[in-house]
Amino acid sequence: MAEVVKMPKMSDTMTEGVMAKWHKKVGDKVKSGDVMAEVETDKATMDLESYWDGTVLYIGVEEGQSVPVDAVIAVIGKEGEDYKAALAAEEGAAAPKAGAAPAESAAPVEDKKEATAGITDADLEKIGVTVIRMPLLSDTMTEGVIAEWHKKVGDKVKNDDILADVETDKATMEVMGYADGTLLHIGVEKGAAAKVNGIMAIVGPEGTDISEFLKQGDAPAKPVADKKADAPVAETTVTETEAASAEGSDRVKASPLAKRIAKDKGIDLAKVAGSADGGRIIKKDIENFKPAVAAAPQAAATTAPAEKSASVSIPQFIGVEKYTEKPVTQMRKVIAKRLSESLFTAPHFYLTMSIDMDGAIAARTKINEYAPVKISFNDMVLKATAIALKQHPNVNSSWLGDKIRYNEHVNIGVAVAVEDGLLVPVVRFADGKSLSHISAEVKDFAQRAKAKKLQPSDWEGSTFTISNLGMFGIDEFTAIINPPDACILAIGGISQVPVVKNGAVVPGNVMKVTLSCDHRVVDGATGSAFLQTLKALLEEPVRLLV
Repeated sequence: MAEVVKMPKMSDTMTEGVMAKWHKKVGDKVKSGDVMAEVETDKATMDLESYWDGTVLYIGVEEGQSVPVDAVIAVIGKEGEDYKAALAAEEGAAAPKAGAAPAESAAPVEDKKEATAGITDADLEKIGVTVIRMPLLSDTMTEGVIAEWHKKVGDKVKNDDILADVETDKATMEVMGYADGTLLHIGVEKGAAAKVNGIMAIVGPEGTDISEFLKQGDAPAKPVADKKADAPVAETTVTETEAASAEGSDRVKASPLAKRIAKDKGIDLAKVAGSADGGRIIKKDIENFKPAVAAAPQAAATTAPAEKSASVSIPQFIGVEKYTEKPVTQMRKVIAKRLSESLFTAPHFYLTMSIDMDGAIAARTKINEYAPVKISFNDMVLKATAIALKQHPNVNSSWLGDKIRYNEHVNIGVAVAVEDGLLVPVVRFADGKSLSHISAEVKDFAQRAKAKKLQPSDWEGSTFTISNLGMFGIDEFTAIINPPDACILAIGGISQVPVVKNGAVVPGNVMKVTLSCDHRVVDGATGSAFLQTLKALLEEPVRLLV
């Protein structure tokens, strides 16, 4: 059955929200916990999460449009499901409240109850009564536990008074009433939990009758069955309330966000001028605050007797948080999608082997005296890998779901770093090409990759991949398999280390390689046999020419 998504009440003073950005569109799959959109409230821009699995069937609000609380913004259901019935049902439920049509005499009892129970938060606000609901204090919060009430029923409340401390899944935070009047009702006892948007308290003129509203019911608060219910939370958790009380008895009017930023930056709220109603300090006042020049000598004077005190004086440091955001390029999107699918779909395992490169170093020096192009160690590894793959066709294979493809040709992809990510051009039939041919081809690929002139045919059709970070000083690493290949070889740098030869410790040149294998295709023994062949080829490079 299709589920209707309504604009939630994300803060206790929110009456409408602006749809800042949609992260999903009609037709997209959505899971419970996925962020569907960003909603700008009167306090902040917050994430709107889905509580259902399915497909987005309908979006009724465009970006930049404001929507009242409880208005329909989207519908989620099964792909192809008729969502119009769900929308019509919502419109029918809203009609009695708007007085659009009288209820029919043959209507079910449940419909009559729904028509009569029509007192809303907005109706109460008209008579000066404010319903304070559990706010969404973090992006993953689904409910909050009342750690401490600072007011009781009958107490006078001002709009900047802290009503309670609420323990979320991340921290203990303050909740303000944002209303003037008398505390008429407390809906959640200390130590109990309330769902987001559940009634926490009601504030209004003294003596106001709210019994009819309370009869409509709300999600009952459930007790917390853990150790936190047995111990006083306020004593074990450092809350912002304690920090506020330490400032003095004269409370400074400031939003919770402004208090948190001021605390992080070491700013005294008493020295900040508020720009909101009643001189209340908000976020921008903290961000625009510049400490007076005279503050430095004063700080020095107060810390002068530190020599006589055992406590340590911590100097204030005011920093500015900065970051830059750039849209994700198409290349990065593809890389993220393919490698995520590979890592979380293919069961990877890794085999690492050390290779003595003394023989390869001597051979490369001799070869470059005659080769028309300069041969690199990467070219030698590529050629040795191609020959080893011909001897171990199980490694030169692909998982196709209901079958395994064993490739008789050897096409090796060579990972090339470019500005926007990583490209993997393919050296085709590498086992039949000379070192000079491979070297020239790889150099051409690298130049065209950095100039963004590679064609799709240049990076399609690999049967095995090599990723070399040795030139960046990396000793060893593991790589993610490049699908549909079954393996990828990670090449580290050549390091001079002590080695044992003929019973003596002598200087040696060692290179570590790590083979990442898809366990659906390649077993540990198969991958190990391939690495042993590769090791033998590189330690005796003359075998590359046979």
